[in-house]
Amino acid sequence: MGHLDHAAYGWLTPALSYVMASIGAALGLRCTVRALAATGPSRRNWLLTAASAFATCIWTMHFIAMLGFHITGTEIHYNVPLTLLSLLVAVLVVGAGLFAVGYGRDRGRSLVLGGLTTGLGVASMHYLGMAALRLHGRVAYDPLVVGISIAIAVVAATAALWAALHISSPLAVTGASLLMGAAVSSMHYTGMMAVTVRVTPSAEPLPGATALQFIFPLAVGLGSYLFVTAAFVALSPTGDERALPVRAAAPGAAAAAAPGPGPGTASGRASGPAPARLPAAAYAPRPGRPPADRPAPSR
Repeated sequence: MGHLDHAAYGWLTPALSYVMASIGAALGLRCTVRALAATGPSRRNWLLTAASAFATCIWTMHFIAMLGFHITGTEIHYNVPLTLLSLLVAVLVVGAGLFAVGYGRDRGRSLVLGGLTTGLGVASMHYLGMAALRLHGRVAYDPLVVGISIAIAVVAATAALWAALHISSPLAVTGASLLMGAAVSSMHYTGMMAVTVRVTPSAEPLPGATALQFIFPLAVGLGSYLFVTAAFVALSPTGDERALPVRAAAPGAAAAAAPGPGPGTASGRASGPAPARLPAAAYAPRPGRPPADRPAPSR
């Protein structure tokens, strides 16, 4: 039986995987909070962004941790199509869970359904990624530990969705994201504890790609996508920020629409048309008559 090393590079890969999981939780929570405050197509777009960001971060976290996974007596390669399928499954299933919460009318039932679906999506991504391993030997799992890891994923996902429904302040979201990152990392390493490998020495080349050939470049590309997504979320105005200009313009618009003072008001002016003025010829003197603006002399 081969010896399994889950941290071949020390604390580097566990620490990086935790940071990535926390970033994914933060992005997913912020986007979900924005979605719940939006309506129409905007809600749908925020939920799609939340699903892609959260699933991508969790997938990247998994394979960053797998960079530190070594087995004595055999190399480790990855089946590329199956690895990409694990990412696609994560995005679709996590998205289904988020949409259940975003559009559900019964919040309690939606939370349970969304947490179960999202947690199963995270677990499916993990074990599909493990199924993509190619090595000289046979991989076996402890069913009890696998069940515990799936339960951790479901509880963590439900807690994250509960936080999205009840927490909106940035500080609270940050704290929930750190806890969610710890829970997802715990799920990963709990699932890895279920693995045993019986190595069969062989000189035949392994199919698939090595981690540095495929996983590392893909993780860098997805990390760049997440950086752009984080910048987009940070720079997008919230609902309250979009409402500020409307609130500021409302008093001015009301004042412009108010009617002016009418007759008998404090301004002392009549609101009707100005009186007509006589032409200058009307005031000119006529023969035998005094000017119009002076009284006639008394006799």
